[in-house]
Amino acid sequence: MTALPKGFRERMRTLLGEEADDFFASYEAERSHALRINTLKMKPEDAKALLPYLETPVLWAEEGYYYSPAAADGTENRPGKSPLHEAGCYYIQEPSAMAVAALSGVQRGERVLDLCAAPGGKSTQLAAKMAGEGILVSNEISPQRARILSQNIERAFPSFFDRIIVDAPCSGEGMFKKEQAALDMWSVDNIHLCHLRQLEILDSAAKMLRYGGTLVYSTCTFAPEEDEETIAAFLASHPEYMLQDLPGMLGDDFARFGFTAGRPDWCSIDVPEKIREKLSFAVRLFPHRLRGEGHFVARLTRGKMTPSLPVKQVPAGNALEKGRGKKAGKGKHAAAGPLETSWSAFQNFSDENLQGAAPVGTPVLFGSELYLLPADIQLSGLKVLRPGLDLGTLQKDRFVPAHALALSLRQEEAVRAMDLSADSEEASRYLHGEAIPCDPSLKGWVLVTFSGYSAGWGRAAGGMLKNHYPKGLRRPY
Repeated sequence: MTALPKGFRERMRTLLGEEADDFFASYEAERSHALRINTLKMKPEDAKALLPYLETPVLWAEEGYYYSPAAADGTENRPGKSPLHEAGCYYIQEPSAMAVAALSGVQRGERVLDLCAAPGGKSTQLAAKMAGEGILVSNEISPQRARILSQNIERAFPSFFDRIIVDAPCSGEGMFKKEQAALDMWSVDNIHLCHLRQLEILDSAAKMLRYGGTLVYSTCTFAPEEDEETIAAFLASHPEYMLQDLPGMLGDDFARFGFTAGRPDWCSIDVPEKIREKLSFAVRLFPHRLRGEGHFVARLTRGKMTPSLPVKQVPAGNALEKGRGKKAGKGKHAAAGPLETSWSAFQNFSDENLQGAAPVGTPVLFGSELYLLPADIQLSGLKVLRPGLDLGTLQKDRFVPAHALALSLRQEEAVRAMDLSADSEEASRYLHGEAIPCDPSLKGWVLVTFSGYSAGWGRAAGGMLKNHYPKGLRRPY
């Protein structure tokens, strides 16, 4: 059984009353394990064929599946070790954590901000729901620098986003079975510090949401100070926001999922009664009521509805001031600036190695790397790790494609592809960074796939495939 802090046990017994014994008993059971299929790459039916240890679906996230670690350990494609994981076909995620994106209501074509994104599970889930349409900004706020980073974001994106997800830093009570650090750091003082930090983050988020937009707030804690009281305090200082009735929107599914409504009676701060009573519109996830850990989700809307500005998709070549549409000759490039030269080299690479529609977006150089930036977005004043899709870099008059470009492609979009069975020795050797034999007729860049799913690049010559899997991702021996 998880050794729970004494103060936590006392608080939860007071809050839950007769339910407390069932709640504490849930800590005697093994925690639930789940993974979420990346529907941008893989269909659920294909996943079940390739990952036979998958069990029942996660009720509130149709792309999520429970699995037993014991059953998976005896298979070649166990979750964390399978080449399919490296190919981005699925993401290992705690089942309750899947509820946030599932309840967000995100739509294709929206401008979405995941404000506290690390490690990225919710961002990848949101991206799959957006299906390649719209803009998704994944931002991580370090608690020590929350104010500075939030202000930078505010300046860049005032009233810009259709939907903002705030999976706020919290005391982590809901993750006690998963994370020892949450147990070690628990204290009432930390809960209050988290509450203040959450209000600061929400205040920043409020400035970036358009009127009529949706703000989703979530935590993985049971503490009312960080859940109902944070929302109540935010609503009291932001009267243009109102809670959406998640239990009502879910209908019969609310009870079927095992969710619980927010608790107005747990809110001890002084707020107007019209705010307090609406706190039941939030959703709580308790481990003794469902197969998952603790979570809290509230969904709010800002003021009156106004039409969202459309997200324009501009062909990348249209963004160039010079060399628009020009092709570079073999071994040389048009007399132009670095951006035009790199873009021309990528166009040549695309003509020789890719099939299908031209990429869409605004080309930008980020250091020496060529990226496609989503249209209608400005990055000035922001510290950015990746401004969009990494296409690759120009090296000695030769365009070298990026690993991210490989993962964004389907097998049929490559002129040359080499498929390896996900449970094969060749797939394992590729992930270790080894050169592997290939068809002698293959020459040039080859998209390597695992059971049909893109995994990386290789360069074929003389019956051997030189490995271009990134060194930092290669598996140690």
